[in-house]
Amino acid sequence: MAQHNLLGKKGEMLAARYLLDKGYAILEYNWRCGHKEIDLIAQERDVLVFVEVKSRATDAFGDAADAVTPAKISRLISAAEVYVQRKKVDLDVRFDIVTVVGDGEAHTIEHIEDAFYPNW
Repeated sequence: MAQHNLLGKKGEMLAARYLLDKGYAILEYNWRCGHKEIDLIAQERDVLVFVEVKSRATDAFGDAADAVTPAKISRLISAAEVYVQRKKVDLDVRFDIVTVVGDGEAHTIEHIEDAFYPNW
C-alpha cells in the first residue's frame, strides 16, 4: 500500500478513536455508495454524524480541512442522502471534518463540527 494510503488509514483510525473517546458510537467505517465514500458515520446522542477525515504528515502545505473541496462536499452529501434513505434514518444529520496532522505518535487532531450543510 502506498505511503499516503497508510497515512490516511492511520488518520481514520485515530479520528475514530478520538470520536469514541468523546462518546460517539461509530456505525460505519469507509461506507461506499458507488464511487462515493464516507470515511466515518457516527452517532452522537440523537444526531447522525457523517465525518470526512483528512490526514497529513505535516501542515507545511496548509490546513488539511482546506482539502475538502466543494466537489468533495457535494459527493459526501449525495452519499449521505443515500445512506439516510437506505437505512431509514430518522435523526438529525450533521457533517463534520476531522483533521489528523502528524506522522507516528506525535499528531494533532482538530474536529470541526457542522463543517458544512446540505441543501435538503
